[in-house]
Amino acid sequence: MTLSDSSHLPQVRAQYEALPYPPRNPADEGKRLIRTWLDSLPMINHHGFAGSQSFGDGFRVLVAGGGTGDGTIFLAEQLRATDAQIVHLDFSEASLSVAQQRARQRGLTNIQWLHRSLLDLPSLGLAPFDYINCSGVLHHLSDPDAGLRALLSVLSTDGVLGLMVYARIGRTGVYQLQQALRMMHADGASDVAAQLAHARELLAHLPRGNWFMRAQELHHDHKMGDAGIYDLLLHSTDRAYSVDELYDWLVDLHGLHFSFTDVGRGAAPYDCAMVLGPRKPALLSEIAARPLREQQAMAELLGGTLITHSLFATRKPDAVARYGDAQMVPFFAHEPISGPELSAMIHRNTAQPLVMDHAHSGFSFQVDTGRYVKFVFKFIDGQRSFGEVFDLVRREDKFRKAPPDDAALFEDFEPIYRKLSLIERILLRRRGVRLPEMPAG
Repeated sequence: MTLSDSSHLPQVRAQYEALPYPPRNPADEGKRLIRTWLDSLPMINHHGFAGSQSFGDGFRVLVAGGGTGDGTIFLAEQLRATDAQIVHLDFSEASLSVAQQRARQRGLTNIQWLHRSLLDLPSLGLAPFDYINCSGVLHHLSDPDAGLRALLSVLSTDGVLGLMVYARIGRTGVYQLQQALRMMHADGASDVAAQLAHARELLAHLPRGNWFMRAQELHHDHKMGDAGIYDLLLHSTDRAYSVDELYDWLVDLHGLHFSFTDVGRGAAPYDCAMVLGPRKPALLSEIAARPLREQQAMAELLGGTLITHSLFATRKPDAVARYGDAQMVPFFAHEPISGPELSAMIHRNTAQPLVMDHAHSGFSFQVDTGRYVKFVFKFIDGQRSFGEVFDLVRREDKFRKAPPDDAALFEDFEPIYRKLSLIERILLRRRGVRLPEMPAG
């Protein structure tokens, strides 16, 4: 299929033909597998299918605006041993070519390639998709809502939409530099090479007080060469959203239900208690009484580190796996930690409440280890359901005379479950659901 030039902004298309993004060398596929946060099947299952999806029976995936293929390759590797089909769609022929070369390097045959704009989706006659990834695309459209409507037109009734759009607060310094560079290029005389040269020179001479410099640990694209610099600082179409604006758009306008999950940090940056640190200020009780929407908007403002908003959205409510169901299997994600190891750590540390410093997410938080927590962790192995774990806890000598019921165990374990769930380190799947093996590398 070919791309109609009228379907997209010509200047944006020209950018990605000249500078495929993100820059990738297909030869590197033998060295590593890039894992994209929103495309982790355990997370998609937990946040979008209430823990009940096994990704078989012809599961259909669309990567809309897949660029050079990071998300597509990761999904295809996870689904390699299933009958699932992935469709990679992108309007840049150069980016599409890079993605195809990467797939060939890996011997992946479960991908269909479409050289089209996502705005063409309603007219392509494609069957509905169970999962759609659209990461870093809608904010580059002249009409982002037209893009969202196109995605929803091909999303199955029970499907899950993984979205990433820019976040305004954390990108404040980016937009100041963008504005300065636009002023320099206002006459339109500068070509791409000259624009890049100006951007590189400006980056090399920014004063320490510049807002981009003050927040430079948040931004990495400018370290990825010309494609990264151009995408970050010289993009012709770039808008960002606050938490409030996302609720206005996704919930109020389209009736969607969604859960935030920032890369590496989960929903923690949207939780005021996590953002404000392990010592709990008295005002947290007042904040907690406000609607979740307001709490998350406040957390974005207080934290200041969100440069993107990543989320899973569904048409149906209650799509997130439910804590409190004895048929759910708890398991650890993203880090090589085990239940017995956490149990031993809690056993060694008798401080109450326990302060956990989580290096990978950057958050420190208090957890009440309760009466049963270390015993629950002892039996969490990623295979047992909560019901099975609780049965083993009740067999401990300490509890045989007065065994706690499921309700008491769920209540006791909930505070630490909520904290680990906020940072996506503990997920749920329904008993009997088998997920594809996570690929190595």
